[in-house]
Amino acid sequence: MNYAIVFRLLGYVMLIEGALLLLPAAASWIYGEWFVLGVFLITAAVSAAIGYALRGIKPKSKMFYMREGFAATSLSWIVISIVGAVPFVVAGCIPNPVDALFETVSGFTTTGASILPGVEDLPKGILFWRSFTHWIGGMGVLVFLLSLLPLTGGSHVNLMKAESPGPQVDKLVPKVQSTAKILYGIYFALTVLELVFLMLGGMPLFESMLTAFGTAGTGGFGFKNDSFTSFSPYIQWVVTIFMILFGVNFNAYFLLLLRKFNRAISEEVRGYFAIILVAIGIITANIYSLYNSFGEAVRQAAFQVGSIITTTGFSSCDFDLWPTLSKEILVVLMFIGACAGSTGGGIKVSRLLILGKTLGKELKQALHPQVVAPVRMDGKLLNHETIRTTNVFMGAYFFIFVVSFLLISLDGFDMVTNFTAIAATLNNIGPGLAQVGPMMNFGSFTNPAKLVMIFDMLAGRLEIFPMLVLFLPDTWRRF
Repeated sequence: MNYAIVFRLLGYVMLIEGALLLLPAAASWIYGEWFVLGVFLITAAVSAAIGYALRGIKPKSKMFYMREGFAATSLSWIVISIVGAVPFVVAGCIPNPVDALFETVSGFTTTGASILPGVEDLPKGILFWRSFTHWIGGMGVLVFLLSLLPLTGGSHVNLMKAESPGPQVDKLVPKVQSTAKILYGIYFALTVLELVFLMLGGMPLFESMLTAFGTAGTGGFGFKNDSFTSFSPYIQWVVTIFMILFGVNFNAYFLLLLRKFNRAISEEVRGYFAIILVAIGIITANIYSLYNSFGEAVRQAAFQVGSIITTTGFSSCDFDLWPTLSKEILVVLMFIGACAGSTGGGIKVSRLLILGKTLGKELKQALHPQVVAPVRMDGKLLNHETIRTTNVFMGAYFFIFVVSFLLISLDGFDMVTNFTAIAATLNNIGPGLAQVGPMMNFGSFTNPAKLVMIFDMLAGRLEIFPMLVLFLPDTWRRF
């Protein structure tokens, strides 16, 4: 392990977080929240000071392998979450440090699971920071770092591989730093576009910013206790459309700009939209009798389907009151997730396509052992390494799911609550069912259970492996 270069990277991360903390400080200043302003300024100063000190470490070697990539990624997310939790505790909004860490990890990992029974009385600066963590974490803490810093020694590609969601990482252009800049440019443009549409619907600027942050990061933190149930159909449709758009692989938008339409509309993108349309159709038919009109039923179905499959976690109604079939479909969507290369969580549509194609290949060869049945995606032959990594990911995913499910069951909640709580945190969704439904929260769990779910949120956002390698002794051996 090249400790010096890892700590140097952590220094850059803390410097950037120190700078980002000035934005909620500005919100506190605008609204005259002087105590909260002081909290943000002091936290920003301390974070920047520690970051500056770590940045000064001079590594003897600039070599940066996947081991350093995984460690730097995991530690960066842990550090940024710990620092980000400080304002919640010091400002007195969340006195329990474990609760504050849960809320912050939920923000940065774009989960949106909350321990707060109510948010409407929170200071504006805290509300801003809470939602802004979604936007920071949506595209990735280190992807942002890559877009700014000229790192060397192979660190660019290894950091991007460690943090990027999906079975494989595609560079849009030869330079990884340029790829990161393009991704953030698209991310920023879509965020601003949603902000404009929300304001056209009469939503004030501050609330529009919070909503855009949450939608862009597919997070779920809102500024109303009832999420989006009290907003107009126009606002709900705008949020629905942008949730779905942020669940698409960002490479597709770049390819559309280059007019490479066939490559942009990949098998994964087609599968993603097909799943959404089928789910909306079935749920609409199932809940039609609960609403005053067909249009309202479609809107509610579309909002919840878009929210769950993209793992955003907003809600426009209490879907825990829906018929069993509709709730079961939503639970299935929790696991499917969005596209690889998006800000969404879950297993990812691309992985499920790879698993389905691999299963088809194995069945063919079981019947006809001599048949050669290659696995292809978008006409390209998938290499053995991608298939192997996908299978290993699924094994690790379900291992963590089962262990976490059993551990939090010690708290004594019912099976539906425990099952959907882990589904919601490991898949970075937010709400589950029963005691963690869309109108409930995670505050009733004990601290040990919350720590389990904190690990799950980080593991889900970082695609399992970066968190697991922290427990391997080989990771920490010097070379």
